[in-house]
Amino acid sequence: MSLAWRALRALRLRLLGPAKELVGTDQFGNKYYRVPKHETRGGRIIPERRFVEAVNREAYQYQMGDFPTEWEAWIRKKRKDPPTIEEILRNENYREEIKQKIKDVSEKDKLLQSKEYEEGLVAEPGHTQVKGHASAPYYGKKEPSEDPTSTANTFQPGAWMPPGSGSNQNK
Repeated sequence: MSLAWRALRALRLRLLGPAKELVGTDQFGNKYYRVPKHETRGGRIIPERRFVEAVNREAYQYQMGDFPTEWEAWIRKKRKDPPTIEEILRNENYREEIKQKIKDVSEKDKLLQSKEYEEGLVAEPGHTQVKGHASAPYYGKKEPSEDPTSTANTFQPGAWMPPGSGSNQNK
């Protein structure tokens, strides 16, 4: 390189900072970049920056899980080196195997529970009847419930006693 070219490059680096470097792409076509650590012309150290240019996405449309977890870990600096395609595919296969195992165990557990219910080893779970909701008196019903009834007109202060606390209270 000529001396003038190197001087211009050094000046650009000093004024604007280093250019972004393409680190890799994922299976969806998203591109991952890094800007290396550099010093500004004022002497301030700017740490390494990592980011992604998503395919057909605006910044406000990002959601968790849109990118492979390995790349997310790299962007968040949880890992030093960027992931390889082989690593991502191997981890995806592992996650699918785990999902299948969970599904199999869940089905096996349901069968075991139904067998235990049939044999009488375990009591059937109790079913509660929804009578209403505190903020919506007609919840789940066409008409209001008759329970509980008001005792506003017949209530006498001090007359109510808790159930099971008759005359044999310890004083």
